[in-house]
Amino acid sequence: MAKYVFGIDVGGTTVKCGLFSIDGTVLEKWEIVTRTENNGEHILPDVAETIQAKIAERELEAVDIAGIGIGVPGPVNDKGEVPVAVNLHWGYKNVAGELRSKLGLPVYVGNDANVAALGEMWMGGGRGTKNLIMVTLGTGVGGGIIINGKILTGSHGAGGEIGHANVDPGYTKTTCNCGNQGCLEQFASATGIVNLAKEELEKADTDTCLKAETVSAKEVFDAYKAKDAVAERIVARFAEYLGNALAVFAAVVDPEVFVIGGGVSKAGQTLIDAVAKIYRRDAFADCKETPLVLAELGNDAGIYGAAKLALQ
Repeated sequence: MAKYVFGIDVGGTTVKCGLFSIDGTVLEKWEIVTRTENNGEHILPDVAETIQAKIAERELEAVDIAGIGIGVPGPVNDKGEVPVAVNLHWGYKNVAGELRSKLGLPVYVGNDANVAALGEMWMGGGRGTKNLIMVTLGTGVGGGIIINGKILTGSHGAGGEIGHANVDPGYTKTTCNCGNQGCLEQFASATGIVNLAKEELEKADTDTCLKAETVSAKEVFDAYKAKDAVAERIVARFAEYLGNALAVFAAVVDPEVFVIGGGVSKAGQTLIDAVAKIYRRDAFADCKETPLVLAELGNDAGIYGAAKLALQ
């Protein structure tokens, strides 16, 4: 009977790797450099090599290993194929097929944000649940939806693209990286919060510690905690966008919990409380008490989720 599983999280700079027991205990974590040169041709061979080295180091047999799970920054179909992964300089890549041929082990592939959501469900903020929406507030807004313990990928691999929900159809001041205008990412990401701050600072008629030239999402929340009036307006707008969006998602998916992660979530319970107030105001009656919680696994969510993917 298999005792171990590998979880791999491929990022644009590093590949995070984990060896787990099948009960979810992480036995070892390590990283290798993501070599994106030459259209990322070295990435999968490097992943295979580091796994083979770990298998040899620990004297594992193939029968001991349940499989390899791997999260990648791009859409993934149900065959483990990636049509494009811009950050890795990949065009089409048969990730599952290529790694299987090199390792002789089962390989399971998922989008990195979806896989992180699976990790938080398994061993993080959503532990004990089977239906979850994760929202990652970083440079952009990512997400993942888990239904009955399984990743919801959709017919185009775009399930869980929460950041590109249109939350302000009339917004035309800037354009999202996806090419549309009014996306949640434009208001709830670290970049989006800075943009909201600059808009509010332009029309501010009260004293504030915030400066448009240097403002950051962290400074906004620090000022909010200090009851800065302008920061309060910025956070109110941020919470309005995100809280209302979560209420819409809840009416469609009805999760047991929302897990909020990413760098912006380091604002902690202050952020959760601001967003939850709007969420509860706008949510469908049966969904109003759905909890919003902070993610717990941080940068390890991807390797945990990848490992869980391989165990399904």
